[in-house]
Formats: sequence, structure tokens, C-alpha cells
Amino acid sequence: MKFFIDTANLDEIKEAHDLGVLDGVTTNPSLMAKEGIKGEDNVRNHYKAICDIVDDNVSAEVIATDFDGIVKEGESLAKIDDKIVVKVPMIRDGVKALKYFSSNGIRTNCTLIFSAGQAILAAKAGANYVSPFIGRLDDIATDGLGLIEQIVNIYDQYDYQTEVLAASVRHTMHLIQCAEMGVDVATCPLSVITGLLRHPLTDSGLEKFLADHKKNNS
Repeated sequence: MKFFIDTANLDEIKEAHDLGVLDGVTTNPSLMAKEGIKGEDNVRNHYKAICDIVDDNVSAEVIATDFDGIVKEGESLAKIDDKIVVKVPMIRDGVKALKYFSSNGIRTNCTLIFSAGQAILAAKAGANYVSPFIGRLDDIATDGLGLIEQIVNIYDQYDYQTEVLAASVRHTMHLIQCAEMGVDVATCPLSVITGLLRHPLTDSGLEKFLADHKKNNS
């Protein structure tokens, strides 16, 4: 399973990259705003700065909601760097744009997926990734992980090449359960990735090893 980090914070992206486990980055307008990135030129420059850190797969989201606007904005984003994956919303004109981008060699990530039917449409339109949102479904008492499993099973049955990118991953158990289901990619905050490092027996075991080493060398 690939690990993407869901942030626009350059320090967090560098930390995840230096850890040696980072496969990509996902961003959205909210994450850009959180970092104080405003204005089209500044946003484009920030995407380029992210691309300069990672090896591949930087999802950059369009703001437009009409076909012509999505295509124009997506083509502009794709020109920033070969690592850019254009993030398109799951709406009627978004699906049309997915097909256009697929036919013109531009990689896409279809975002705001909340049903298996939406995931099927995105795959048939040629999306490279679909992003079902686990946490947001959990927030409304719906089984987010159940949707992930359903999409994985459907894609396997029909051999769709679209990769399932689990989004809105809130904690380490989400991440582990996604891995068990055979999810292609999970995107999450840095804290979720580094949370996999921690276990109390690791801490106590290391403490004992170091204490014994100190005792034997004193």
C-alpha cells in the first residue's frame, strides 16, 4: 500500500519524505488556506515546491465546477510538473472531464467519493485514483471502511485499473484496516503515519536494552 500525506505543509512533507515511506501528497483548497497560501501564482508556486520534495503523485485540486473550467484549470495545473495529478470532484462535469483528461494523458484523482456507484463512474471515465472519504462517512454514522471494501471488491471483479485511494483517514487503525482490505493508497496526516511507529513494548524493550548496556559497560 502506498502512503500519501494529506497536507500542504512543506515541513511535514519533508519529514514524511525523510522517513523513507512517502509515495505522494494530496492537497485541497482548505489545506492551502490553512498554510496561508493565497492567490493563483502563490498556489502554483507552492505546488511546485511540493513537487520538488517528493518523487511523484502530487494531487492538485481544481476549483472550477463546469466542464470547460475544469479542463482549463486541470491542464494548467498539469503543466506545473509531471508529478501533478489533477484532482477532480465527483460531479457530472467532473466525470466528463475525467474522460477528457484520460484521453489526453493527464493523470486524475476523483475526489469526494461517497458511494460505490460514484466509484464505478469514475473508473469507467478513466480516473487514475478515486478518493472515498472514510472519516466523513463515519461522522454521519455510515460505515466508511465498508465502502472502501465494497469498492476494492468491485474493482477487483471487473479488473478496473483505477487505484483506490482511501481518504479522510483519521487514525492508525483506519490505516491498518485499509491495508488488510487491499487498498492501493491511503492518504492521511503525518501524525497517523508516525503513529505506526509507537508501541509500549517497543519503548519498554528499548529502555531495558539500554539499561542493560549501561550496566554492562559501567
